[in-house]
Amino acid sequence: MKKPNAPSPHSAAEHAAAQPNGPVETRKSFAPSQFQALDLLATLVAVVDPQGRVLFANAALEDALGMSRRSIAGSMLQTCFTEPAQLESALQGASGNQFAALRYDAWLKRLNHDTLPVHVVVAQTDNPGEVIVELLPLEQQARQEREERLIDQAQANKELIRNLAHEIKNPLGGIRGAAQLLQMDLESRELIEYTQVIIHEADRLQSLVDRLLAPHRRPHVVGDVNIHEVCERVRSLILAEFPKGLKVVRDYDTSIPEFRGDREQLIQAVLNIAHNAAQALGQRIAAGDARIVFRTRIGRQVTFGKQRYRLALELHVIDNGPGVPDSIKDRIFFPLVSGRDGGSGLGLTLAQTFVQQHHGLIECESVPNQTDFKILIPLP
Repeated sequence: MKKPNAPSPHSAAEHAAAQPNGPVETRKSFAPSQFQALDLLATLVAVVDPQGRVLFANAALEDALGMSRRSIAGSMLQTCFTEPAQLESALQGASGNQFAALRYDAWLKRLNHDTLPVHVVVAQTDNPGEVIVELLPLEQQARQEREERLIDQAQANKELIRNLAHEIKNPLGGIRGAAQLLQMDLESRELIEYTQVIIHEADRLQSLVDRLLAPHRRPHVVGDVNIHEVCERVRSLILAEFPKGLKVVRDYDTSIPEFRGDREQLIQAVLNIAHNAAQALGQRIAAGDARIVFRTRIGRQVTFGKQRYRLALELHVIDNGPGVPDSIKDRIFFPLVSGRDGGSGLGLTLAQTFVQQHHGLIECESVPNQTDFKILIPLP
């Protein structure tokens, strides 16, 4: 366990404590209604008195502890930690004005759940009777950093693809045209075969360029989308191509509402993921035990893409294949990166682009015998 230290403030708790007009400093009583703005935070937040007695717990902390805020209020927050002395020491330092904010790592005890590793931020406020304690689950912090990297990568990929495709397309037309003109003047059948190779390869590259530019050219056609209709369409296409040895399992939450989106783009995104999965299942298909699962769920109070959403669609495409190779795990959404011989490396890049056009995100978790691609899209 790391000892307390005091780096520069960057957390939500530190920001709230530093604002003279923020929700904490303008309170005139300890009434929970005065702290309601803290319910908007995805991180776990408690407002305590200098002894550690809970004055307010936000919704995220309720969920993490598995207790209602009514039962949390008035209890001693330090009893929720495996090492209470750390928080007691931090609160004493805050009461004595020894620091503006303090950070350390700890383990949070939860009702009927395993302990949760958290990064604790203890921040002063202008009110001497209140201290903000913010808890950032270390897994959540790592996930948010990974999501930010995915978003930045996708934006960089988009610009790279667009610029590269245009740079390739211009000389490509000239190469093909010159080969056609040359072919018209040739009489040797052997030489004509060479020009035909040039024309054929130029057409192949043109097709690749068109695929790279497709997401940026095609208009975003918005309508009502039923995600299960999307899944059923993809399921039928996959089973048509792999009719034997592959089972595609439905695990649907039929209460998921329709939402506004581009149905064809979402079909293409899910199809790209499922098709990659089916191709990775080659050995299991031959053995007759290959499986892909389409699982839909509703996520509540979900944070991704640096925003918090009340409701979000979670569509999982899970396969029992060998898993994504470690060498490309961090780069699978990069253009032209493929773990399969002969693969173009564009399927996942295009899928991520289509989902991000719906303000969503695709994540991947992969171990041998289970690869889970999770599509997240905000719901109204």
